[in-house]
Amino acid sequence: MAVRYLLLILPLLWLSGCSSSPDDNDPTAGMSVEELYEAAREALDNTNYEEAINLYERLESRFPYGPYAERAQLEIIYAYYKYGETETAILSADRFIKLHPNHAHVDYAYYMRGLSSFRLEPSFLNRWFDQDMTERDPQPSREAFRYFSELVEKFPDSRYAEDAIGRMYALRDALAKHEIHVASYYYKRGALIAAANRAKHIVENYQKTEQVPEALGIMVRAYRQLEMNDLAADALEVLELNYPNHDETKKAKAAS
Repeated sequence: MAVRYLLLILPLLWLSGCSSSPDDNDPTAGMSVEELYEAAREALDNTNYEEAINLYERLESRFPYGPYAERAQLEIIYAYYKYGETETAILSADRFIKLHPNHAHVDYAYYMRGLSSFRLEPSFLNRWFDQDMTERDPQPSREAFRYFSELVEKFPDSRYAEDAIGRMYALRDALAKHEIHVASYYYKRGALIAAANRAKHIVENYQKTEQVPEALGIMVRAYRQLEMNDLAADALEVLELNYPNHDETKKAKAAS
């Protein structure tokens, strides 16, 4: 008897469990695409980035096509960036560029991709330990430079081009500083050929940065110790000609 009663009640329990769906607890369940977009945009404007991300994701999931889905795909890039999810922002920008290469605002996706890789600002721990940002892994800076460069090349008249160019100058200077750290490291440890080659790389690829005279100074010292006197003299000549009053020039002349 008990078994028959259990068999009768189980289907009722199953139907009861199925009567509530995940949407019952979703306040956006009945929203139209316009309403969902406005809610996401309001969250974004109010700096509630986590909520904005959730709403944009729901919008695209429910309404994957049309202008509102495109807006959501574009605006969620900024939401991820502000929320600190920079890698996801880059992936989202890449996705938008691939899906909408001719979109009227695709230049914004290019710009946000570069901005998300622009990691020169020190974090709390970096400030705490007074770490020089140019001693860190330069790969994010190289990627940011490449992303900004693509923006400027493809959209020279973009409203974001001027800011991108300014950031490219800062990135180039930071990359040159990183190369100087490496060249100095090699020189201090007696890897003179490696030091000279790295310094030469700076002179050839980072012209007009503040690191060029220091790179030339490293070349002069390294070549002298290697007894490559002709190369040392050539480096010194370039140093004297372009930076006659620089400390590196004075040191190199005094040691000659």
